[in-house]
Amino acid sequence: MRFIVRVARCIALASVTAVTAGAQKPTDARDALVVSTTWLAQHLTDPNLVVLFLGDDNDYNKAHIPGSYNVQMEEFAVDDMSANGLMLEVLPADRLRDSLGALGITDRSRIVVYAGQGFLPWATRFILTLDHAGLGARTSFLDGGLPAWVKAGGAVNAIVPPKRKSELSSLQVKPVIVDAAFVKAHIGKPGVSIVDGRSPAFYTGASTGQGHAGPHRSGHIASAKNVPFDTPYTDDGFVRPTAELRALFDKAGVAPGDTVIGYCHIGQQATAMLFAARVLGHPVRLYDGSFEDWSRRPVAEYVVEASRAQTKP
Repeated sequence: MRFIVRVARCIALASVTAVTAGAQKPTDARDALVVSTTWLAQHLTDPNLVVLFLGDDNDYNKAHIPGSYNVQMEEFAVDDMSANGLMLEVLPADRLRDSLGALGITDRSRIVVYAGQGFLPWATRFILTLDHAGLGARTSFLDGGLPAWVKAGGAVNAIVPPKRKSELSSLQVKPVIVDAAFVKAHIGKPGVSIVDGRSPAFYTGASTGQGHAGPHRSGHIASAKNVPFDTPYTDDGFVRPTAELRALFDKAGVAPGDTVIGYCHIGQQATAMLFAARVLGHPVRLYDGSFEDWSRRPVAEYVVEASRAQTKP
């Protein structure tokens, strides 16, 4: 099995042609991005394999896949709780490299990320972080996560592997993280779909999100489509069949080959939607500040649409 992901290469404010270039072939993407419990069992002792758990600390401490590391998201994101700060922003490259290296990741590593029960968006956020770090072509999601592994009879233990000194080279950062200016510049552009990964009630404005500094605006970014973060997955954490994923994105108005710019409340839920988009072969970008940041923008310049309640400056 070959694990190759074709990625788009562009700079932050490139033309739409550059942004939409390099789409993955759908037939390649799923094999590269999603692995089964059977595959992992066959490769668990591979010398360059690194397995990473995203979930509840108590669950990890009781039982986890042998040799897997417990990823603490606070070590891989900046949470600025000041009045003007944003939550869950990607780390600077030098700090990110050190944190990844402490998990045993090297330039030769093949990485598998798995989720504990109910923690799928944490796992996909970390997968996107790895893609940002230039490691996306060597990173996969364990379909069904820890519950599927246990159900399949996979071995577990409570042994915690030691942290390591980083042997990872300087990161070759990919431009998958974008800001408000990038989003604004691509509203309504052909070949680009801005996609809201929040639940429908937040998208329509029936409910309003809340950040640490106060409530967000109601509604969604102008032109944004809605693919709720949990819809591409089954209730037990498996990625839906490719045909079902395509139907979800088609229904939302995302054309095959579109670059998908995703956002949610703070940049976590959207990563589950963006991972599904990658499975379909879409180039993806994450608006890391998401609606927490967008809500602070002047209405005259940064339009927000809501089906209910008028937005206020």
